[in-house]
Parts: sequence; structure tokens; C-alpha cells
Amino acid sequence: MKNFKIGGVPEHFNLPWYLTLKEKEYQNKNINLRWKDYHGGTGDMCKALRSGEIDMAVILTEGIVRDITKGNPSKIVQVFIDSPLIWGIHVAENSTYTSIEDLKDKKAAISRYGSGSHLMSYLNAQNQGWNIEKELEFEVIENLDGALENLPKGKGDYFMWEKFTTKPYVDNGPFRVLGQCPTPWPCFVIAVRDTVLEQDPMAVKEILKIINTRTKKFKETAGVDLLIANRYQQKIEDVHQWLSLTQWSQKQLSISNLEHVQDTLLQLELIDNKVCEENILFNF
Repeated sequence: MKNFKIGGVPEHFNLPWYLTLKEKEYQNKNINLRWKDYHGGTGDMCKALRSGEIDMAVILTEGIVRDITKGNPSKIVQVFIDSPLIWGIHVAENSTYTSIEDLKDKKAAISRYGSGSHLMSYLNAQNQGWNIEKELEFEVIENLDGALENLPKGKGDYFMWEKFTTKPYVDNGPFRVLGQCPTPWPCFVIAVRDTVLEQDPMAVKEILKIINTRTKKFKETAGVDLLIANRYQQKIEDVHQWLSLTQWSQKQLSISNLEHVQDTLLQLELIDNKVCEENILFNF
């Protein structure tokens, strides 16, 4: 049996992985796939891919593209979520901030440098017309739990995270949401270490076949809305809205989307130069 380790965030996007693992679909194909939750998100998974702690990751598109350009020995094998990620812009409910404009010159709480919360803070600043060099500062708080603990204490002024994941903390405290910032490209991709693609490409292809079969009909799964609501402490109406906005993919990232990601990262000075598509994308 071939052994593979895969990482991802413990969020509703990845429920299809949980279900296929629970039902031993990979083992039925002689593949021992182990899942590891990464509460620290994309920055944490980039480090894990580099070190070989994991073989694969379900990871934010802009984060892994940036890290590959900086030497991460991995490739994108396909898009996992084709729709944008809708980032909520959160402040502590006890803060005095009432609009996104109030956050100019304030500290963005981020999970770590190179994370989605870090990169999207730049994109939000660009959208607001802020001077990125002078009007954007950061406070590292590690993960969502760190934001829940530290924002009410004034350690960081605002925090960007997927808005449905944080919805219970907006409904019940300690967050308020001032707005949102969707990614302008497909939000999650599947990345695999180069050595794994060199040694076991057919096994990786089989893993993708299994998960893609599940995601094609995921929304039709009986009781999936209640399962998501219970597993992720979501209101059923929020789950229905999230399902209506979310599209899974079974295809590779398009060249135009890759160009858009790299052009944006270059414009924001988050990468030094663009790299050619064959250094980022892997096609079977």
C-alpha cells in the first residue's frame, strides 16, 4: 500500500476529503492517505510541503503560487475550489471601528507571513487605495483562535478570514464584520511535492480521481447541509448560502488565472519576478 500525507484547513470546504477518507475509498485503491489539519493555514502548509512533513496540500492559490516562485519544490495539479474565497474583514466587537476606512494605518492580525490573511491584507489595502508601504502593518497571531483571543485585547486591529468560518463569532462575539474582500481567482488548489509527482504520479492521479468523483456531486449528498451545520457549528441558512456560492473544480488552473495571480503578487511586490507556467503547474 502506498502512503501519502495531505494537509488542509479544518473547514467546510474540505468535507469531501473527510467523507472519502471515512469511507476508505483510498484504501480500496491500495492508497493509505492520511489527513492532517493545519489551523495555521497556507503559510503553515507551505512550510510543511518544503520540509516533506506532507506530500500534498489543499491550499490557497495565491499563497502556494508565491511560495513556488520562492523555491517551494511543489506543483499545482488542479483547482479544488473554483469560486472565490470571501474574506470577512473583522474587528473586535468592543472596538470603535465602524468602517473599513477606519482601518487605514492600523495593524492587520495575520496567522503568519506568507499566509492567506497576510497576502489578502495587501489586496484589501490595494482595493482601498492605501499606501501599502506606509499604511499597512502586521501583528502575527498564528490562527483563528489567536485572533479570537488577541483582537479583543487590542493585539491587532483587524483580521481577515473566510467569512462563513467566522460567522458564529460574528453572531455571538467577539467579532464584528465591517466588510468583505473576495479573491479575484479560484481560491483553493491542490499542490503536490515534486518528488512525489516524479515517483508516484499514477497514485496521485488516482487520489484526484476519487476526490473529483465526490466533489462533482457533493451538493447532492443527502443531508449534507445538516452535516455541515453540525460539524462546523453553522446556522443552516448560512450553510445554504455558502453552498450556493461555492463551486468545486476538477480541472487544472487556467493560464489566465495563473497570470492574474502572478501579476497581482508582482504589483504588490510580494514576489520578485514571475516564473513560467511549467514551473508552477503539473499536467498529467
